Amino acid sequence: MKSKNKFFLAILIIIILLITIFIYTQTNKNKICFDKNCFDVEVVLSREELSKGLMFRESLDENSGMLFIFPEEDFYNFWMKNTLIPLDIIWINSNKEIVFIKHNAQPCLEEPCESFTPNEKALYVLEVNSGIAKKIGLEIGSKVNFKLN
Repeated sequence: MKSKNKFFLAILIIIILLITIFIYTQTNKNKICFDKNCFDVEVVLSREELSKGLMFRESLDENSGMLFIFPEEDFYNFWMKNTLIPLDIIWINSNKEIVFIKHNAQPCLEEPCESFTPNEKALYVLEVNSGIAKKIGLEIGSKVNFKLN
């Protein structure tokens, strides 16, 4: 009888732990929002992460993206070397306004790879699936809201 109680107690503890982990991960995600359109984002800060980005990824969830945060505003170039999925690349300034969008950037199939450069300085760059920017009506000057942990 005691072993059954221990078993059920162990199962109950595991269930509570899984529920706690699920709730924590759902409420503590990094998000970037354009009006009511929000995306869960991976935040990239280190040099190594900055240079790798979404390289070699075979897919990206529809409401997901990667947010690059740079140390200062500048003209940051992006390319699609070793990137397997088409992307919209969105440059955002320190006022959290879109300053440039590269729609439908295609994977680079042979070198030299094309480099995309904004017309204005940016502090952040967001990569999302191709077509998203047009689908939700993003344009130069659109405001961005960050919810970063």
